[in-house]
Amino acid sequence: MKQYIKIARPDHWIKNLFIIPGIIVALLVFGRDLDNVRGIDFFLGFLATCFISSANYVINEWLDADFDKYHPVKKNRPVVTSHLKFTYVMAEYAILTLLGLVLSLFINPYFVLVEIWLLVMGLLYNVRPFRTKDIPYLDVLSESINNIIRLLLGWFIITDHYFPPISILIGYWMCGAFLMSVKRYAEYRMINNPEIAGLYRKSFRHYTEQSLLCSSLFYSMSATVFTSIFIIEYRIEYVLALPMLIGLFVLYFYLSFKEDSVVQKPEKLYKEKSLLFYLLAFIVILFILTFIDIPIMGEYFRIQKL
Repeated sequence: MKQYIKIARPDHWIKNLFIIPGIIVALLVFGRDLDNVRGIDFFLGFLATCFISSANYVINEWLDADFDKYHPVKKNRPVVTSHLKFTYVMAEYAILTLLGLVLSLFINPYFVLVEIWLLVMGLLYNVRPFRTKDIPYLDVLSESINNIIRLLLGWFIITDHYFPPISILIGYWMCGAFLMSVKRYAEYRMINNPEIAGLYRKSFRHYTEQSLLCSSLFYSMSATVFTSIFIIEYRIEYVLALPMLIGLFVLYFYLSFKEDSVVQKPEKLYKEKSLLFYLLAFIVILFILTFIDIPIMGEYFRIQKL
């Protein structure tokens, strides 16, 4: 039973805290009214997302077993080393899916639809004939769409009457793409053998260290541009925090060069003290700028007539 629980990756549930920015964006757009946040909605929404994510992890682990055996760490995963039964794995997938969707019903219909979207992305990413994880660049872009989904889940916890600005959706998507491309780079660099890397992940047959680095640069710049568009429109004071956001990208990129980099295991990032302290400082700055208005900034960022 322990092995079946393990393939659901409950230790990865911390990633679902990425729904919180969706809540923050909704509060910014609607005037920072904390009365719009119901604790029970957040709890149920978070738990529903955890169950749906675990359903995706279950099918991922089962279908990746033949590839994970070539990875120096993932070769120790339960599906590779143990004799798990297909019927039990599918039953686990069905149960997790059902639990996630049932809990979603307590939020609103849009929240349910977005959770279904998360499930569909898991199938497209892992299951043939789609299996987007095998296609270079599309593997990163399709997996990071989960960032858009998590932002929408946080948004719909607050409201089901409006849709978030497209600028922040694209910015959050590109942020996720940056994280995924840097993770790919760290994995590729650790394996240090293009042939074995290609056996573990088919998309690696078309990547090089240079192409992964260049793509991560593109994603980070795109994330900054689209996030800036949102900031200028909805909270100009956040412009002051943009240098820290860029610094966060740089620090994360720097960590990918370490041996056995924690970037390969995002759920373990909390163990990287330098990143944790920097992230906490960034959050504090954002919190301060959320409640301090600087009217003069609005004037300076408008076109001035001569």
